[in-house]
Amino acid sequence: MLYNALKNLIVNKRYEKEDMNNKLDIFLAFDRITLEQYTELYGLVNPEVVAE
Repeated sequence: MLYNALKNLIVNKRYEKEDMNNKLDIFLAFDRITLEQYTELYGLVNPEVVAE
């Protein structure tokens, strides 16, 4: 459920990049999202990093 909410915010560009990166890190650290979900969401927020 958290993953879906985060993805919805990201896809609709309703976030600040630094804030969302911090949230993703925290949610991963506390096992609220999986590593696979983190990787996908991080890639959506930071496409320039993933493309390299």
